Amino acid sequence: MGSAKEKATFAGGCFWCMVQPFEEMEGILNVVSGYTGGTTVNPTYEEVKTGTSGHYEAVQITYDPERFSYEQLLNLYWPQIDPTDDGGQFHDRGPQYRTAIFYHSEEQKNLALKAKTDIEQEGRFKKPIVTEILPASRFYEAEEEHQQFYKKQPNEYKADRKASGRDQFISTHWQD
Repeated sequence: MGSAKEKATFAGGCFWCMVQPFEEMEGILNVVSGYTGGTTVNPTYEEVKTGTSGHYEAVQITYDPERFSYEQLLNLYWPQIDPTDDGGQFHDRGPQYRTAIFYHSEEQKNLALKAKTDIEQEGRFKKPIVTEILPASRFYEAEEEHQQFYKKQPNEYKADRKASGRDQFISTHWQD
């Protein structure tokens, strides 16, 4: 049994919707909702929600690379998002809801850039891919009520996810 642990950090719009797809995979040790990429120290949800702190809502994933590779994480990440939207994701608008991959190593950076290029070359989207590939910076854990939101508030989660248009987009653009 491998004891290696690595981190991956992804912004894909509302962090509530980014936990479940990763958490259910063998080899994923932990998924935490939080904030990254901004300038405010110890930002709160209320501050990030204004769009002025510079932070992205993101998830930080701790995983065992021997059981679930970074490439597998990327293959799971891309179909959760609209990589052509630079104004947010679905009904969540603002810079805090933009998409980005925050790399923790040169290897992650190169794999993320390759995955982005592959998606661009597939021709799946008519608009350019705007998801940024950025160096990982300080990650702040979100408040407890935002952790595992899909489990704690399943009805609110399902209603928000349905209203967002995320699932409709995913089935239109990513199912093949």
